[in-house]
Amino acid sequence: MKVDKQLRAAARLYAVQALFQMEAADEGMETVRQQFWSHRFGAETEDGEMQEADTDLFDAILSTAVERQAKIDQMTNHALDARWPIARIDPTLRAIFRAAGAELVSLGTPPKVVINEYVEITRDFSDDEKQAKFANAVLDAVAKTITPS
Repeated sequence: MKVDKQLRAAARLYAVQALFQMEAADEGMETVRQQFWSHRFGAETEDGEMQEADTDLFDAILSTAVERQAKIDQMTNHALDARWPIARIDPTLRAIFRAAGAELVSLGTPPKVVINEYVEITRDFSDDEKQAKFANAVLDAVAKTITPS
């Protein structure tokens, strides 16, 4: 159903934003999670209404990304050039890789869906198509380590 797909897409975008906020503001998961629940999902703003989201998926991505961050970062590092470990990657891309990694590692989302969704999120944050291609390559490599074809 189209509505469900939109709710899942919004949950993924919010999860990336939440992971970025946790790192940038040095805030804990529960604090950020509550902020999103209270001030994002369907909230009214000056610019209109914020997108509703699949809150269960948002929570699952966020908690898995935090709980399994070391494993996700390790897998991402293996997909990156040794001279550019995840710690040197743009914080937005780091949040994208962690959210996508959470879905790949624990949530059972098909790799093709994960890659497509998070490449689109990368495009939402950057007009540079090189960023999207980079995200695609890294996520593809990570997915292959989890589910070798």
